[in-house]
Amino acid sequence: MIRALGSEFQKVFTTRMWWLLTLLLVLYVAFLAGGFGAFLGWATDNPDAAAGASTTPLPTDGLAPLVYSFASSIGYVFPVLFGALAVTTEFRHKTLTPTFLVLPHRATVLWAKYLSQLLFGAALGVVAFATSVGAGAGALSAFGIDTALDSSDTWALIGRGVLAMALWGTIGVGLGSLVTNQVAAIVIVIAFTQFVEPILRLAASLNDVTASIGKFLPGAASDALVGASFYSVASVGATDVLEWWQGGLVLLGIGLVTTLLGGLTTWRRDVS
Repeated sequence: MIRALGSEFQKVFTTRMWWLLTLLLVLYVAFLAGGFGAFLGWATDNPDAAAGASTTPLPTDGLAPLVYSFASSIGYVFPVLFGALAVTTEFRHKTLTPTFLVLPHRATVLWAKYLSQLLFGAALGVVAFATSVGAGAGALSAFGIDTALDSSDTWALIGRGVLAMALWGTIGVGLGSLVTNQVAAIVIVIAFTQFVEPILRLAASLNDVTASIGKFLPGAASDALVGASFYSVASVGATDVLEWWQGGLVLLGIGLVTTLLGGLTTWRRDVS
């Protein structure tokens, strides 16, 4: 397993994909967290104008965690995408063939990918939250809003956010092991995270019954684990959320189950 882990990290850092995705993550989170922080600051200074621009009341406290959580509520697409690419790229370029020749225990290779993406997802989480805190705190402080960086609750939220990003990396591995076509995996990740699930969460919030089901969606579970999300402001109806540890168990379960299913199905097939 140690040799397999070393091999997986070498595969990650000998390509340009890791730093390109990390750069995109930083730019994406910085733009959204900084922009949303600036908007909240403007809305706080101009409550009448803000009320006229939106029918949803803006929060008056706890703004900092809301801004910082952009790292996970928006940035989670990057670890899940990278986890999927870590698997599907090997199928596309047939590099699994020499890997299995050197290490014929396929389960070891798969779980090495799982563990490596768990760690890489955590690293992306650190980068994402450093970016959201830096951009968000800067925007909030410019308007005289408390950044809450002296609160232990804020740092607990950041720690849970890093954990959420790590678990998203394992979900990517599970998806990639089930959907080995790289283009299909990318389309599924982007379509589900950016369009399908946000629509499902919005629709689920319209009714108490559906809200109790929608809280088990992976994005909702991730937000529950972190403890804050801009979706709580965008929600138009009922909001029923899991406890933070329940959200973590949901994400952990999705990653484990999808990886196990992939290992029992496509991972056993001929890759030559």
